[in-house]
Amino acid sequence: MKIAPLMSAIDKHNRNENNKRKIEPLLIHTGQHYDVQMSDAFFQQLHIPDPDVNLEVGSGSHAVQTAEIMIRFEKICLQEKPDWVIVVGDVNSTMACTLVASKLGIKVAHIEAGLRSFDRSMPEEINRLVTDALADLLLTPSPDADENLLREGVSKEKIKRVGNIMIDTLIMNLEKARSLAPHRQYGMKEGEYVFVTLHRPANVDGKEALTAIMQNFAALSQKLPVVFPLHPRTEKNLIQYGLMPEPNHHPNLKLCKPVGYFESIGLADKARFVLTDSGGLQEETTFLKTPCLTLRPNTERPITITVGTNKLTSIETLQNDIDMILEGKQKQGMVPELWDGLTSGRILNEILKSIG
Repeated sequence: MKIAPLMSAIDKHNRNENNKRKIEPLLIHTGQHYDVQMSDAFFQQLHIPDPDVNLEVGSGSHAVQTAEIMIRFEKICLQEKPDWVIVVGDVNSTMACTLVASKLGIKVAHIEAGLRSFDRSMPEEINRLVTDALADLLLTPSPDADENLLREGVSKEKIKRVGNIMIDTLIMNLEKARSLAPHRQYGMKEGEYVFVTLHRPANVDGKEALTAIMQNFAALSQKLPVVFPLHPRTEKNLIQYGLMPEPNHHPNLKLCKPVGYFESIGLADKARFVLTDSGGLQEETTFLKTPCLTLRPNTERPITITVGTNKLTSIETLQNDIDMILEGKQKQGMVPELWDGLTSGRILNEILKSIG
């Protein structure tokens, strides 16, 4: 989702006859996300070109996955000798490719730099810290990201605030998502259901936490229908712990397979509110002005709270926070500055300026 608008901007740049410097992109899919619904569907729906290379790393522990990416990506770098490596987000692939490029003396640009949860128990936080310490160009989405980097000693000249590239993708695809009206496929009425996504280990790996969460959802479904697409790890644990709800007992708690990007956006857009532990949905709901409860003790996207529609919640406070929304006492957020659908163009300009 973060690569699609950048690839589109590169294509537009190369087709412009006035641009004498053409860009030759090489798209690398590490294979870290290999489930069809978690990867292939996004390439198809967002019209991303087929990857030039798929490293096909697959699953494994953090160390194994990171090591495999580094070994396979190094071969590509030695063969292709790129001028720049562009990495996005905060997954293992982000950090692994940054480490390889840095040790080979290849410049690195990090899209979505500077985000911090200040929670090092999150693997993503380690990935963010390492990537930003090594990157040559730090492309940030918001003022708090700039401040985090400056506090960590990153040179001001390396930091360029460009806005949120996820919003580029959202704006490009919002009308298509709305035209699908996915809420109707689940028999839902606009503004009269809850859209849920959960996948983080703290929420779904432990039996006690997952049991409490599912009890909350069962109670919530008595008031409003719940649409809950299951991430593979969430589904696995629900089955393992015997927590799969009986459809006859909870007809308004609709568990389903993972949904594609259009369906996710369409469901978030028309929901009464969204309950999630996803970073991306915190941003998307802020742009859509849909109330959002994030089931986490922290967020690396605080602007979604200070400016947007997001609110952190916990298992202990979840019921109260839900009631506040159902009573119409939710936050009325605004769209942050530079979340305007033009971020990919600004990113490309900054990279071209850095090349000189």
